[in-house]
Amino acid sequence: MLTLKIVSPEKIIFSGEVDSVLVPGTLGEFEILTDHAPIISTLDAGRVVYSVKGTKKELHIVGGFVEVKKNDVSLCVEV
Repeated sequence: MLTLKIVSPEKIIFSGEVDSVLVPGTLGEFEILTDHAPIISTLDAGRVVYSVKGTKKELHIVGGFVEVKKNDVSLCVEV
């Protein structure tokens, strides 16, 4: 299980536990699962897809950053 927090300059978009997160990295799309290696990456325009108890939710972003550390995933995005 991952803890995901998605924030924009205006508000907190999502905060909670998820099964996985798919993000549009600058060098290509990648998926974050439980026990993913620590990483900080820039994000391009595209879609963020996250799974909450088997239900996929989607968010379109213009860009941003992602940080993964000890099953905590933080996204700072422009929507």
